[in-house]
Amino acid sequence: MSETTEEVVEETTAVVAEVVEEAAPVLETDPVAALTVDLQRLQAEYANYRKRVERDRTLAHELAIGSVLTELLAILDDVDRASEHNELTGGFKAVADQLTAITNRIGLEKYGTEGEVFDPQIHEALLHDTSPEVSVPTASKILQPGYKFKERILRPARVAVTDPEN
Repeated sequence: MSETTEEVVEETTAVVAEVVEEAAPVLETDPVAALTVDLQRLQAEYANYRKRVERDRTLAHELAIGSVLTELLAILDDVDRASEHNELTGGFKAVADQLTAITNRIGLEKYGTEGEVFDPQIHEALLHDTSPEVSVPTASKILQPGYKFKERILRPARVAVTDPEN
């Protein structure tokens, strides 16, 4: 250490020692100050407890919703396939529209589009191919869309990946 740094450390240590000496007798001799410090500490602990409980409650709520939405994914896939083949008519179409609207309102997001860059964090590669037409690994075909709730991926998009030729 340099001389300036050592001087600063010595001065700081001396000041801290003086403050501790001055504060310690006040806490021992003044019961009101001691009780005030205890009350402030308890209030801070309680505030932290409330925040932790609220955070845990929110997390449990999101996990429960995510679990229910995960169970509904197979039904949503069936509705999408029926819609692609124009088999949704009448009452079934109304139910499918309501189901889709409710899951969207809750926060379920469908993702995965053909031509986007392959990301192993959100895609699951089921097929592989190479092509001179791409410069980076690309999701060339979406075999099954992915779903996420908030920032949590419920199911990765299952895709066919096309890599560039070397």
